[in-house]
Amino acid sequence: MLQNIGVPGLILILTIALIIFGPSKLPEIGRAFGSTLREFKKSTRDLVTDDSNSETSDKKE
Repeated sequence: MLQNIGVPGLILILTIALIIFGPSKLPEIGRAFGSTLREFKKSTRDLVTDDSNSETSDKKE
């Protein structure tokens, strides 16, 4: 989905976000989005690690 946006699409999205939220709220929204994405990646990584550890321990038994 995101691979089809391109530079003009990103500029349009950023312009609309700037109009809707204003320049003072954009850094706050960016930080919140970044921390949410970081937490999601960490949780996903933990789930994958747990699954691979349980498969390895099942094979050893």
